[in-house]
Amino acid sequence: MSSINITNVTVLDNPAPFVNPFQFEISYECLTSLKDEWKLIYVGSAEDETYDQVLESVLVGPVNVGNYRFVLQADSPDPLKIREEDIIGVTVLLLTCSYMD
Repeated sequence: MSSINITNVTVLDNPAPFVNPFQFEISYECLTSLKDEWKLIYVGSAEDETYDQVLESVLVGPVNVGNYRFVLQADSPDPLKIREEDIIGVTVLLLTCSYMD
C-alpha cells in the first residue's frame, strides 16, 4: 500500500522555450505522516543513464495526513550535457516522490 497518492500534476508555463525553468503544480494526498523527497530528472538518453540530469531535489516534511499542493520549479537541463544525437527528439521528464529511502 502506498503512503502517498499523487492526485494531479499540472505543467505551468506550457509551452515554453527550452531554456525556461520547468514548473509543475503537484497535488497529492498523504496517507501516513512522513518526510518525502521529490525529484525531477531529465532523461538525456534512452540508452545511457549517465546522461540523466537531476534538475531539482526537494525534501518535504514532516508531512501529516492530509491533502497538499505545491509548485516545483527547476532549471532547464544543460544542453551541453546532452549528446548531439539526442538533443532533438523524444525525451522524458521523470517526476519521483520517495520516502524511507
